[in-house]
Amino acid sequence: MKIAITGGTGLIGRALTEALLKEGHHVIILTRHPRAERGGVTYVEWLTADAAPELELKDVDGFIHLAGASINEGRWNDGRKQKILNSRITATSELVRIIQTLEHKPQVVLSASAVGIYGHDRHQTFTEDSPLPPTEDFLSHVCVEWEALAKPIEKEGVRLVHPRIGVVLSQEGGAYPLMRMPYQLFAGGTLGDGKQWVSWVHIDDLVRLFLFALTHPVEGPLNITAPHPEIMRNFGKTLAEVLHRPHLLPAPRIALQLALGEKSVIVLEGARVVPKKALENGFHFRYPELKEALTALERNKNRG
Repeated sequence: MKIAITGGTGLIGRALTEALLKEGHHVIILTRHPRAERGGVTYVEWLTADAAPELELKDVDGFIHLAGASINEGRWNDGRKQKILNSRITATSELVRIIQTLEHKPQVVLSASAVGIYGHDRHQTFTEDSPLPPTEDFLSHVCVEWEALAKPIEKEGVRLVHPRIGVVLSQEGGAYPLMRMPYQLFAGGTLGDGKQWVSWVHIDDLVRLFLFALTHPVEGPLNITAPHPEIMRNFGKTLAEVLHRPHLLPAPRIALQLALGEKSVIVLEGARVVPKKALENGFHFRYPELKEALTALERNKNRG
């Protein structure tokens, strides 16, 4: 298959590119800064004044849409929040335009979203069938807008999937190195009250689920989370056990709010999200349990 990726230089985009190449697929990275073809990857300019990416995407079989400003960078002041939202509006609107322009439509579009769409309910378990709660916080609002912007793709007769991504566990970036660091320094402990849910996924299973969605007849929301989420207290205790470090020093809610501002919601709140659709369609997780996922990450790090 020929697969075009937006946001291909980020943590998930890099991992997907590597996996697609290993399986013999041709990868096209849509970027503002194209370069010569390298390692079997073609680069196509987009989101610039003179770009016409549709001219080089005439025979693409699928799109993986990941583009958008990181929610982890900087403090969430009004300007940063607007950048996070606007980047997704701009990129998704352009993706829709490209697909509407193409005479040969792709078979499938995976347009990323996040489990933040489910909000902060600590009591309910969310599947892809769950009604969405009111968008009372910034992250859920962004996710709802992000998914809605891609809806016109369905009218083009293209299978549209919204991978709702959980907390990605990878040594290469994202949340895990930041969560791991205090324990390495013998200063790890519970964040907030420890009762908030962490709906996590090992990077290998994330990649495998994306590839699964490219070739299997799933559509609409697709939760990219492991089958067994954990509350933050248990997550920290398991991490401490795997790293052979103590789980001692709590980080009170007020301290995290003072340090991170509104962005503290990322670590202080969460929802219990399970991958019902993946399991029903026969997907088998390599790392369904947290301890084996963390152990595998640490084993691979030590080998490196």
